[in-house]
Amino acid sequence: MTTFAKKLGRLRNDLVTQGHRVYEQTLRAVECYFDRDLEKASAVIDGDEIIDRVDVEIERASIPLLATGEADEHQIRSVLTIVKVNNELERSADCAVDIAEVVRKYGDIMVEEVPATFRVMANSVIGMLRDANRALEELNVGLAEQVLKFDDTVTSFKHEIGIDAEKKLAAGEFSVSFAFRLRTVTASLERIADHCTNICEQVIYLESGKIVRHLPEGWTTPELPKS
Repeated sequence: MTTFAKKLGRLRNDLVTQGHRVYEQTLRAVECYFDRDLEKASAVIDGDEIIDRVDVEIERASIPLLATGEADEHQIRSVLTIVKVNNELERSADCAVDIAEVVRKYGDIMVEEVPATFRVMANSVIGMLRDANRALEELNVGLAEQVLKFDDTVTSFKHEIGIDAEKKLAAGEFSVSFAFRLRTVTASLERIADHCTNICEQVIYLESGKIVRHLPEGWTTPELPKS
């Protein structure tokens, strides 16, 4: 095994570990919102420090690999994928922090019941992040494609939650403050789902060289880049 391959392997392992770390952070953020758990919310916020640190470490370790003059196309795509996925994971962790900050600031006055659809959406996003990490770890293109196909479902959940919140706000069942915070958390979850799709697009590109295109009518089979 070449020195390049050894360094690339270590970097991939670091990225997979970061993916698991971000998944646990996101899961805790969702749990603390459901449970109004201020202590767990603080733990999520504090835990973002290590994610930020590892994010920088992975990026800095990637640059020398790109400068080695490696000519193998798959190896080059591997380094580029690590850089891009690393960024998507860090952004996902930021969204988890946004959710936790809502709980830390308002958790002790959150009395309204969370809509059932929100719970389904949150669980779906957690599942997408879990499967995106698995697709990355196993370089599983089929699983990556399944994650992409689920993105529209999450968007539909967000739309449904927004309409329901407006109706309950008008009926006096939701306070303005709670409806606003629900919108903030829902938007954070949708952004995490978007980051998951971006990760899976990179997995598909890495393994096939194919470009994933999202058209207005939904996900389509990736195409090879035009020469």
